Amino acid sequence: MEPIKEQDRNNLFLMDNTANPAPLGLCAFGMTTILLSIHNAGITGLTSPIVAMALFYGGLAQLVVGLMEWKKNNTFGMVTFGSFGLFWISFAAILMMPALGLATAPTGADLAAFLAVWGLLIVGLFFCSLKMHRLLQVTLAAVVLLVVLLVAANLTGVHLIHTLAGITGIVAGALALYMGAGTVINEIYGRQVLPV
Repeated sequence: MEPIKEQDRNNLFLMDNTANPAPLGLCAFGMTTILLSIHNAGITGLTSPIVAMALFYGGLAQLVVGLMEWKKNNTFGMVTFGSFGLFWISFAAILMMPALGLATAPTGADLAAFLAVWGLLIVGLFFCSLKMHRLLQVTLAAVVLLVVLLVAANLTGVHLIHTLAGITGIVAGALALYMGAGTVINEIYGRQVLPV
């Protein structure tokens, strides 16, 4: 048997046959956004399931996906999933730190500022998506609208705006979940069962 040539060894090293991490990131973002948005719509309280989901599925899982996208040389995926993962971890910390006596509870203006700076990044990601598929564009547009509504709700204290943000978040989360689950379903069936 012939030894593997240096060029062939390099090609083997460069081949990426790992799974597509994006569906995990999309499902994590979608489900966590839906859960928090159900609260924002006034249906549930801000309780431990939301904090746990934000820390582990929305946060940790998306952070891992961001690292996997880095390995796949996908800058957009790395920045998007890595940033959203750290957003959810930061959000959970905002909720936990006052309860642990490590910081004071944020004011509406504090939360508006936090969300606004994240909104700047999301607008940039939306502009990137204009070179990508339509469903991703619509999803990120819904996330931009969600952030705008949440900033307005926190600055004004108007309950109706907060409820509208909740409804918008449920839609945005459902779109992301659809993309994530649809990608897996299509891969398993070997054909396009769901348009994603």
